[in-house]
Parts: sequence; structure tokens; C-alpha cells
Amino acid sequence: MAFGRSSRLTAVGGTGTHTSRPVEPLALKILVAGGFGVGKTTLVGAVSEIRPLRTEERLSEAGRPVDDTGGVEAKDTTTVAMDFGRITLREDLVLYLFGTPGQNRFWFLWDELAQGALGAVVLADTRRLEDCFAAVDYFERRAIPFLVAVNCFDGAERHAVDTVRRALDLDPHVPLLLCDARSRESVKEVLVGVVEHALSVSRARRRPARV
Repeated sequence: MAFGRSSRLTAVGGTGTHTSRPVEPLALKILVAGGFGVGKTTLVGAVSEIRPLRTEERLSEAGRPVDDTGGVEAKDTTTVAMDFGRITLREDLVLYLFGTPGQNRFWFLWDELAQGALGAVVLADTRRLEDCFAAVDYFERRAIPFLVAVNCFDGAERHAVDTVRRALDLDPHVPLLLCDARSRESVKEVLVGVVEHALSVSRARRRPARV
């Protein structure tokens, strides 16, 4: 999967080198995970060039005993299967985004959604940082490359990247970025970051071990 021509994905959102031949784009699958109400649906919708598929249902009284809405009391819907969107980063690179459900009772869907994923974005909210622990553990156990993107909500206290990294006990090689899940440009930077990180991990795994 050596499709990068430089250390950075060149010309994000651009066309790269023009040729007379039509370019067959490489399609990559990226998961967007995290806790309930962290902004996964918003993130997918912010960058998708197609109308995003959403499987949201209104929260019900029956679900209140099992749905922790602490910190997101105003939220009245939840994703019950997945969010789906698509973005073309270059003429030869397309990302398919799959947002996972955030509630514990829908975690059984994660294994199926993770099939064939190049990497994942774990979206975090510093007001409920513990809600992303499960996603971090999930991708670590399955050796799926991921980065953590801290969604900077309006009015939320801002913390230094190193402080958040220590709180999450992340391995040094795992990228951690600050983002605004509502901003197309901010989300694109996150997606470029996870693709670069996943390709770096893939190259390292293919490198022959030193004797």
C-alpha cells in the first residue's frame, strides 16, 4: 500500500499530478469511535462529500437506566448501528468513514465494522475522558492503528496535549491531535493523520526483524 509520494499526504483535497489516464482511486476504510455524545456523527457529516448515512434514534425512557447521558444531557438521539460517509482526499485516494455506536449495548457491532479497516480515529471529550478508554483498549488489543482526536467543545476547559496523553496512558507512538468535529478542514487534518500513522505502522511491521 505504498501510495504516498512523500512523508505527508500531498495536496490534501487537491488533484496531485495530472495525467491523461483516468486514475483508479485507492479506497481505504477508517473507523470513527469514541464514547456516547462525543461527536462522531458530527465528524462524519462535516467532511462527507455524499449525504451521510445515519442510523440515529431518539433516546427513550426505557433506555435511561443503561444510557449514561452525564455531561451530554441535551443530547436526545443516539447512533444504533453506524454512521457512514465518504471523502476524496486526492484523485487517487478515497476514504470510507464508519462511525461506531458509542453506547455499551451496541459494542457487539464493532467487530463487524472493524473488518478491513486501515485505521481508526478515537474521538475524545476531556469532560468525559474515561468514555474513550474502551475504544483505545479495543484497537490496542486488535493491533489496529489509531490516533486520538480531542474534540474541543465550546466552553470546555482546554488541556495541554501532553496532559491528555498522560491521562489516557497512550503509547508514545500513538498520535494525539486537537480538533473541531464541526470543521471540515480540522477533520481532514485528523483523517490525513490517521492514514499517515496507519501506513507508518504497516511499513514498520513489514520491515524485517534485526537479528
